[in-house]
Amino acid sequence: MLRLFSSARPFLLLSLLAAALARLSAAEPAAAAPNPDREWYNSLPTAPKLELKKHGLAAKELRRWKPRGAGQGVAVDDKYFYGIGNFLVGKYDKKTGERVGEWIDLRGGATTHMNSGYVEEGVLVLSHSNYPNLPMTSSVIFFDTAAMQPIRSHSLGIQPGSLTWCMRKDGYWWACFANYNERGGTPGRDNRFTYFGKFNDQWQMLESWIFPPTMIEAFGKMSSSGGAWGDDGFLYVTGHDATELYVLKLPQMGSMLETVTVINVPFEGQAWAWDPSEKRVIYGITRNSGEVVVAQIPEIPASLGKP
Repeated sequence: MLRLFSSARPFLLLSLLAAALARLSAAEPAAAAPNPDREWYNSLPTAPKLELKKHGLAAKELRRWKPRGAGQGVAVDDKYFYGIGNFLVGKYDKKTGERVGEWIDLRGGATTHMNSGYVEEGVLVLSHSNYPNLPMTSSVIFFDTAAMQPIRSHSLGIQPGSLTWCMRKDGYWWACFANYNERGGTPGRDNRFTYFGKFNDQWQMLESWIFPPTMIEAFGKMSSSGGAWGDDGFLYVTGHDATELYVLKLPQMGSMLETVTVINVPFEGQAWAWDPSEKRVIYGITRNSGEVVVAQIPEIPASLGKP
């Protein structure tokens, strides 16, 4: 019996030790000592949840025209507007809607996916990409608006996004490179990777910003199709499908654009352009009816802040 008890003793001790540990584990933990620094930190105010706020602003439709083939966007100068398609650009009189010139490339030729355009000193500047092909490549194409012929092109090559709109301002190029959730998207990326950048004359990026998640949600599966700086210093952007014009500004800190408000417009997303001869008038397109829509954009109330 003595030999049996001795051999069982280690097991008995282990059982007693396990029971003691179990009691310790079940006991309530000792209250942590107050930490004034942590309490102060937790009491600091937090930023409000991001919202895509609307303030009842709406554009006023002025007129409509129906050019042929303008399925991607429209540009405008003092006398004419230019309907943009993937391989054609039509020139139309702003007063009568009459077609006065046209450039047509071969279907499946050098141009794949024309996006937005704007006119500067008699030159139509077009953003072009190879959407929906991969890898994404982009270029900027320049047209002589008098002859309606391309005069030069600047290839941006492979980029981490597809060029959808660009413009010159203050000696820099400002451009949006889109990413997509499905068709035309790069594997491993979605439209959250869409970005807006500032570039020098050699198209070297100097700064870039992403869009807030509220706008990414508004883009749906697509991305931003149009955009330009306004004469008030705000950045105006459209998505691909919504009849909304988003007003943004550069952030004081960080890398995310700030949303100011949303303006309801009478056309879906796509590419649009400011009319340089009329104050706060834009030309947009609607794919539903194949029309160019002219609209007056309201001023941004001072109560919403400054750019």
